[in-house]
Amino acid sequence: MFDDFMTRATLAGVGVAFAAAPLGCFVVWRRMAYFGDATAHAAILGVALSLTFEMSIFPGVLAVALMMALTVTLLAGRGYAMDTLLGVLAHSALAFGLVAVSFLSGIRIDLMAYLFGDILAVSRTDLLVIWGGAAMVVALIMWRWAALLTSTLNDELAHASGINPKREQLILTLCLAITVAVAIKVVGVLLIAAMLIIPAAAARGLARTPEAMAIISAFIGAASAVAGLQGAYLFDTPAGPSIVCVAAFLFAALNAIGWQSQRR
Repeated sequence: MFDDFMTRATLAGVGVAFAAAPLGCFVVWRRMAYFGDATAHAAILGVALSLTFEMSIFPGVLAVALMMALTVTLLAGRGYAMDTLLGVLAHSALAFGLVAVSFLSGIRIDLMAYLFGDILAVSRTDLLVIWGGAAMVVALIMWRWAALLTSTLNDELAHASGINPKREQLILTLCLAITVAVAIKVVGVLLIAAMLIIPAAAARGLARTPEAMAIISAFIGAASAVAGLQGAYLFDTPAGPSIVCVAAFLFAALNAIGWQSQRR
C-alpha cells in the first residue's frame, strides 16, 4: 500500500492536519498567527544548517524553529510591539536562511520544495516522522488541555488556579516547532501558517465548545489535504498550494453558510 506515492502523500497530509488542528485553535484564540509565520520562516535556516552538517532535515528544522519561538517569547513585551517584533524576526530569519542556502556548495537543493512543499516525494521514513510528530503534538496538547485553555482565557485566572502561563506558552512553543518541522516537507515554509490558521478559523463558526472546534478543524484540515491532492493530480497543479486553496474554499463556504443562517 505504501508503494503508491499518492497513498503516502495522502497519509502525510492527514498527519499534518491532525498535528496542526488543535494547535491552530490556540493560535487563533491567542491571535498568534504571525507567531506561527515567524517560526515557519526560520525553518529555511534549519534546512541550510542540516545540509551543511550532513544531517537529517527534521532535527535541524526543529532546533531552529524552537530557537525562533523561544526568542520571540523571551523578547515579547520588552519595548517592541509584538507584531513589529515578529515582522522583523520572520523576514530576517527567511532572508538569512536563503542566503545560507546560497553558500552551500556541491549540494543540490530544490528550494521550491522547501518553500512550497513537495508532498508527492514523501517517503516511508518521512511518514514515520510526520505521524510521530503529530502524535507527540496531540499528546502534549491533550495532557495540558485544561491548563492551556485557562491560561488562554486569562493570565490572572491561570495564576489563581495554580497554573503558570509562561510554562503553558512554552508547551505551545514546543508544539509549534514540532509541527513546523514535520510539515515543511508537505506544504513548505510559506504555507505552514495557512494550515495552522485556516482550518481552525473555518471550524470556529461551527463549534460550540473548544474541544469540538479542535476536532472539526482536524476534519477540515484532513479533507483539505485529500481534496487538494486529488485536485493537484487531476489538474496538474502544485500539491501544497492546492491543499491550502481547498482549505480557503472551505473557510469561505462555511462562513457563507453561517452568514446565511444568521440572517434567517
